Amino acid sequence: MLKLRDYIRDIPDFPKKGVVFKDITTALKDPELLAEIIINLSSHYEKEVPDKIVGIESRGFILGPAIAKELGAGFVPARKGGKLPSKTASQEYNTEYSTDVLEIHEDAIEKNERVLIVDDLLATGGTAQATAKIVEQLEGQVVGFAFMLELSFLKGREKIGDYPIKVLEQF
Repeated sequence: MLKLRDYIRDIPDFPKKGVVFKDITTALKDPELLAEIIINLSSHYEKEVPDKIVGIESRGFILGPAIAKELGAGFVPARKGGKLPSKTASQEYNTEYSTDVLEIHEDAIEKNERVLIVDDLLATGGTAQATAKIVEQLEGQVVGFAFMLELSFLKGREKIGDYPIKVLEQF
């Protein structure tokens, strides 16, 4: 795989002062690189294919369906509070710059379904941890996480715990 970091644009002071936002759109616009990203994230889970891929709002919505298609799994969105129309399970979480709520439809994950959680970036781990808690509330089994990027200095892996994690590039 090409060095993904060469395709990531840093946006200083976004979404707030002191944060350096990692813009993945510069990588996603290249169709060959996008295909390579999806294949690399998916291949880690080919031997034990999950039943569902949960994509975390919002950039997990870009990667998640493509990974789901690649693996032959269903896709489930984890959305910010109040954006899903039916009954939901929810979890509050903290990121490096905010506090929010994530929700998943209660009927989106069935008991004992194997679930892979996908997002573009692992930072503090708050969003990923909250998503795992919702999956477990719904009695699904989290089989791992897949991220394009990781900001390792924020120690998000510590918050996630012992789940398998696939990351394509660390910063």
